[in-house]
Amino acid sequence: MIEILSSAALATVQDLGRTGSLRWGVGTSGAMDKLALAAGNLMLGNEIGAAAIEVPVFPFKLRFDADCAFALTGADCAARLDEQPLMPWWASQARAGQVLTLGLPQGGAQRGSRAVLCLAGGVDVPEILGSRSTQLRGAFGGHEGRALRRGDVLRAAGAGRDCRTGFGLVPPALALPLQADGVPAVRVLPAAEYLGFEAASRAAFWAGEWKITAQSDRYGYRLAGEALRPVVPMEMRSHGIVPGVIQVPHSGQPIIQMRDAQPSGGYPKFGTVIEADLWRLGQAPIGSRIRFIEASWDEAVAALDEVQAWLAKLRRIVDLHRSSPCMS
Repeated sequence: MIEILSSAALATVQDLGRTGSLRWGVGTSGAMDKLALAAGNLMLGNEIGAAAIEVPVFPFKLRFDADCAFALTGADCAARLDEQPLMPWWASQARAGQVLTLGLPQGGAQRGSRAVLCLAGGVDVPEILGSRSTQLRGAFGGHEGRALRRGDVLRAAGAGRDCRTGFGLVPPALALPLQADGVPAVRVLPAAEYLGFEAASRAAFWAGEWKITAQSDRYGYRLAGEALRPVVPMEMRSHGIVPGVIQVPHSGQPIIQMRDAQPSGGYPKFGTVIEADLWRLGQAPIGSRIRFIEASWDEAVAALDEVQAWLAKLRRIVDLHRSSPCMS
């Protein structure tokens, strides 16, 4: 069992997401950084998609009420177990009564924007529509369909299980870097209405830097940069959208749909961030700048293969560290 001691908002229980329900108007939800979630679970011998706690706002604090192995991945959050500093992307063992604190690194410099706390066996909350992810808009899933708050108690399905800990991994931001002119980048497929925008706007989209504004969250990232202008005004009926779709409202400032995106919308679709790069966006801090790299379908598939190869390599590394399986 763990008890939340922090009053910081927006931490939620997430897994790999709720698939197969878009036709009913239910969005996918799920971890903003799926690679961080998968890596943390692999380190603990969990199922790769076991539910974890995603923490986007620091400081965050909880107490272990029972012995429990855990792994911290995602953002570097200057973690401490009681007063003992913890390495990022590291598997550790907590004893009953110990307090885990996540905060900003000294000086305020932050690598990444969301920490992922995986617990042995995964966070034990009810499965709804095939997922344990919190759906904030619908107020279901996760822990009571809401963000965690002080006093909440959660159960780790594998608490007390004997797990091999005390090792870490190289994060994907270092193993799979992607930049354009020194600026973090993501790859984008042009979408249905791409050619409906002026040639100069299309060129500016690829050439310019885009700021992730403070009006960004799990629903969508609102960007600031050179306005994207359509050749003629576009009025469209609402249609299906998925995480990664880049829509352009009348202001010309793009919005990237994120994991809590609604399943339909009526703004023109300029492009779609490829699935293999959505984790990069999930770790991009508010106020930071990003670049876009045009990709083909074949390049998008190859990028996904690269991510799967990284996960397979990670699994082999973890197997070497965990020379014996977790014992019940």
